[in-house]
Amino acid sequence: MIDEFYEVLRRRRDVRGEFTGEPIDDAVLIRVLEAAHAAPSVGLSQPWDFVLVRDSATRESFAQHVHDERDVFAAELAGERADTFSRIKIEGIRESTLGIVVTYDAERGAPAVLGRHAIADAGLYSVCLAIQNLWLAATAEGLGVGWVSFYREPFLASLLGIPTGIRPVAWLCVGPVTALAEVPDLERHGWRTRAPLANAVHHERFTLRSEGPS
Repeated sequence: MIDEFYEVLRRRRDVRGEFTGEPIDDAVLIRVLEAAHAAPSVGLSQPWDFVLVRDSATRESFAQHVHDERDVFAAELAGERADTFSRIKIEGIRESTLGIVVTYDAERGAPAVLGRHAIADAGLYSVCLAIQNLWLAATAEGLGVGWVSFYREPFLASLLGIPTGIRPVAWLCVGPVTALAEVPDLERHGWRTRAPLANAVHHERFTLRSEGPS
């Protein structure tokens, strides 16, 4: 059992190009969402919601917005970085079975959210834990997940009718895949290389280290 858990951690990938578009069994989708909803949250506020997006017109509109934002980022690059980025696929919005937009409601459980008085972002961290739960459950179910981050929050909020004050934290592309890549895309394309654990572990006090070449 414990080996299977660590295998899921190892296999999890940010999927872009491997989606098949095949349907997800309703029972599987509910299990994945239940796993997300079971995440720990500050003050038991459960400040998340999950918007399931299947409509092709909505997804096309979002995909075009993401394409435009990709161009904005690409314009900031030059030389080898620009060439490397040109080969990287950043989303699977059209190819995936559905999008799951995860939101954060800072007013959930307010005004007295136990544990948030000193760290305002604790609620946002809770949403990220729900996303991680969702991602790992989906991986265990044989599904792929891709987190799209090339978007402006006001655009997505308007597109989905998300009320003022509620933040869209992630658009997750979700669905069956042909396979999960052995090597993450950004490593495979040479954008960055993975640092060893030893670079991130400190004893007693934080020690500054040089990052070195990427």
